[in-house]
Amino acid sequence: MCPRPLKVMENNLLPAIERRAFLHYTGAAAALLWAGPAAAVPLSDESEAFSWDRLVETAQMLAKTAEASPRTVPDVLGKLTYDQHRDIRFRPAEALWEDGDQPFRAQFFHPGWQYRHPVEIFSVRNGRSRRVLFDAALFNYGNTKIDGKIAADVGFAGFRLHYPLNQPNYRDELAAFLGASYFRALGQGHQYGLSARGLAIDTAETGGEEFPVFRKFWLERPDAGAKLIRVHALLESRSVTGAYAFTIVPGRTTVMTVKAALFFRRQVKRLGIAPLTSMFLHGGTTPPPIPDFRPAVHDSDGLSVETSAGEWIWRPLGNPRRLRQSLYMGANPKGFGLLQRTRDFAAFQDLEADYHKRPSVWVEPVRPFGEGAVHLIEIPSKREIHDNIVAFWSPARPPAAGERLDLEYRLNWCGLPDQAPAMGTTVATRSGVGGVAGDSNFDHRRKFVIDFAGGDLAALDKDGPPKAMVAADNGKLFNTTVSRNAAVAGWRVTFDVEANGSQPVELRCRLTRNDKPLTETWSYQWLA
Repeated sequence: MCPRPLKVMENNLLPAIERRAFLHYTGAAAALLWAGPAAAVPLSDESEAFSWDRLVETAQMLAKTAEASPRTVPDVLGKLTYDQHRDIRFRPAEALWEDGDQPFRAQFFHPGWQYRHPVEIFSVRNGRSRRVLFDAALFNYGNTKIDGKIAADVGFAGFRLHYPLNQPNYRDELAAFLGASYFRALGQGHQYGLSARGLAIDTAETGGEEFPVFRKFWLERPDAGAKLIRVHALLESRSVTGAYAFTIVPGRTTVMTVKAALFFRRQVKRLGIAPLTSMFLHGGTTPPPIPDFRPAVHDSDGLSVETSAGEWIWRPLGNPRRLRQSLYMGANPKGFGLLQRTRDFAAFQDLEADYHKRPSVWVEPVRPFGEGAVHLIEIPSKREIHDNIVAFWSPARPPAAGERLDLEYRLNWCGLPDQAPAMGTTVATRSGVGGVAGDSNFDHRRKFVIDFAGGDLAALDKDGPPKAMVAADNGKLFNTTVSRNAAVAGWRVTFDVEANGSQPVELRCRLTRNDKPLTETWSYQWLA
């Protein structure tokens, strides 16, 4: 049998998340040449001991108190427009550790615009931490011209890490932490796309979502010739506090090992672990919302899940008319991730966005997740500046007030993950009017066309076509066919579906021979 989401929900409560706030700092901003007098990043004279155990103790003690009101930047910064804030650039020559011979550097984001609550950042060396002090001389203010109106202790919005990722004589942007608990990273040859978060709370719940925030960061100064860097963070929200440790190893696949100790102030309805946030506007399953010269616009094109039994599920993403949620339930998945399988420029035709270079992220538990479900949430969106895709793991029983939860998992930022099915995979999903094109009698039906390739599929001709196992919960299937598709050295499955009423139709499909699977399981939710 094909696996199925055991629970499907829908509502219209979750707005799409605007992502231009993160994107506008990257790329060209990191490559700006420094101009002006040197002003090395100042550190506080005072230092204090720092360790993982001390950070965990701090988070645990903080959980016994109510959330404190965060510090807010002055009005002169809070009232900056998007373009004014974008015009403020860090001077690369003033990066933290610029005086060292190790390969990593840290640069800082200026507070203001929607980043009204500054964070504290510390540099750690030999087990002692010193606070990084704000200095207006670290920034080029361009035409904004407000540097003389800023308090000396205004703080930072976040930071980014640089490393010679793609060539030995240039430090590319490697990772960035900016806004709430959001962060991004890159593998070799990629451009920023989807984001990760430290934690998601009550996403798409009726009472509204709660956004935990990284309040403080500790950056460990790497040694000369270091191949990794460690970042620590203190997380807080109304419901939870947490200690986080990120071990970041750059490479073709940049691997982040995330360790967290969470302490709950109150019960939450839905806890999102290893949350990923992405964008899907149109392509494959979804026509453009407005006329668009580009065949597809998305940072990710599907959710991949490997179950504890080793079964692979592929869920193509879409941009629905109303909010969709799908849950893939089970215990201790081997991994899940939002992938950009489409790596061909011709599929996007966008010379500026380079969507074919956006990274995939594969979540790999180090500490088993236990009972729960992989959640996928798709939010209607009409613009590509909105992140409208969310995926995370949610435990079957959220922790109660006073409980501790320890987590450890890896985030693999890559083109396509090494963790992949050894069988045929879905290479394309297309959808349109059912029946014969143009026949109005079939307007109430939807046609799906799925191409599978890889594994043993190319060599099946001599034994005849494989069998398509197709199922539809809350729907009826018609006209299922399996055809050789020489263009992909694989096979195409085509079928029509008709809804049984107003409930979403859950579809599943895979190719088999002698009752043995030849492909991953394709899964999709259709709202008639």
